[in-house]
This record gives sequence, structure tokens and C-alpha cells, in this order.
Amino acid sequence: MTLGFSVDSLLPRARGGGTLKMGLARLGESEWLQRDPDLVARRAGFAEFPQGIQLTPEGEAPGAELAGMLGIAGGLPEAAHAHHEDLCLLTRRDDERQFRLVGAAVAWPSDWTPADKLGLPLRALHAPIQGYEEQLASGVDHFMAKLKPGPIYGRANWFIAATPAMRWVAEVPEKAFAHVTQENAGSTLFVRSERQTLRRLPETGAILFTIGIYVAPLATLSRANVQRLADATRGLLDGEGERRGTGAYAPALIGYADATREEAGP
Repeated sequence: MTLGFSVDSLLPRARGGGTLKMGLARLGESEWLQRDPDLVARRAGFAEFPQGIQLTPEGEAPGAELAGMLGIAGGLPEAAHAHHEDLCLLTRRDDERQFRLVGAAVAWPSDWTPADKLGLPLRALHAPIQGYEEQLASGVDHFMAKLKPGPIYGRANWFIAATPAMRWVAEVPEKAFAHVTQENAGSTLFVRSERQTLRRLPETGAILFTIGIYVAPLATLSRANVQRLADATRGLLDGEGERRGTGAYAPALIGYADATREEAGP
């Protein structure tokens, strides 16, 4: 099973609770980036959120290399304007153990601010993620250090939001989901999935991390994916559910999934 370019196709590959895992899939070159980006939406995204572009001096050469790989004049910002995916660059000096974020061109962040993350090493970047340090940090560091130019790897995740906005800033969950009920959950809960890929650039050795954002109302998803999400809300790590605001929407989502399953019958 490969990674598609929609919420429905990504959810089966996304983690559904329990232990944190990288969950990587090997991708071919033709599967790397979305082929039909909405460039008008990309321009609008960056116009509304110009601070989404952040670049250190260390990120300039990898940005230029990436643009050249994609046949685009310029650097990281121009590459991100020309593709659906947000783009992040990470490098590591000889005396460093972790890769650091040295460039970001992010029009549609999922509740984070690139300026706050620029220059941070991987573990600090992922500090808000419950269980990352204990369960995943060492494996990610090892994978990044061993990644060679050529192979492309991808993974997916999901969030539940109360808005279809591509740039998502989370509100206090009790406020954001106050209007959501079992009866209207299909149209008031939105599933936000990130299609993430990793590859090493051959000349500079920087690692490119891409984030493709896909958002869909709960009602538009397959019954299997609705049930998958309901099951996943029960299996989130201690503390993770609180960070995601799960308690504010879980009863409505689970009730909606149960009702949908009953309507479908055996």
C-alpha cells in the first residue's frame, strides 16, 4: 500500500493510536510530490502567512539545490510556491548529533509557527509530541543519519479540527468543538492529514522534509476510515489525547461512527 494524495487514501497508512512509530513507506520518484498543485491557493497561502518563510544562511545552498532539482529558478521559497507541499530543510554540522531546521517555506502549518522552530534540533522540534522522546527520538535520529541520497520515504498522520482552513491554528478545544454533536459531526468535524516525505539532497547533504496538507469533512470519508478514527481516539497515549483536544470531540465522533455503522447494517 502506497501513500495517496487525499485524506481517505492516507488514513489507512496513518498511526491509529498506541506506541509512536515512524511508519515509513518507500516511495518512487513519481509518488514524491502532488502532480497537480493549486498554485493560486499556494500564492494566497503565502500572501496570508508571509512569516511562513524562514531561512538561515545554512539553508540557502540546500534551497538552491532543491529548486534546481525541481527545475525552478531561485531557492526554497520559489520551490514551495510552485508545489502543493510545504518544504523544510534540515542540516547537521560535523560536531552535532541531531539535524536542525535551517529553512522552512510553510504556507499551511498545523498549529505551529516556523519562526519559533527555526534553528532547533529535531528533539526540540518534536518536544510537544507526547511520547516522542521516549519512544521515537533515537530511531528518528538514527534514520536521518543513515539516509542516503536517492531513496524517498513517506508517512502520514491525522488531526481532528473544527475548521477546513488549510492553515490551522488550534483553539481551546472546549470552545472550538462546542457546536459539535453526534448528529452534526459529519459536517462540523474536519480530518486534517499530513502527507510527509523525507529525502536527502545529493550535493549539500541536507534532508528535505515535505508536508502535503489534505483536509476533508468527516462525512465524506469511507465508513472504514470513520470507524478507524473512532477506534484511534480510544488508543491515543496518555497526555496525547489532551494535547489533541480529543475529549472535546470524541463522544460526537464515536457516536457518529456508531450511528453510521448501524445505518449501513451488517
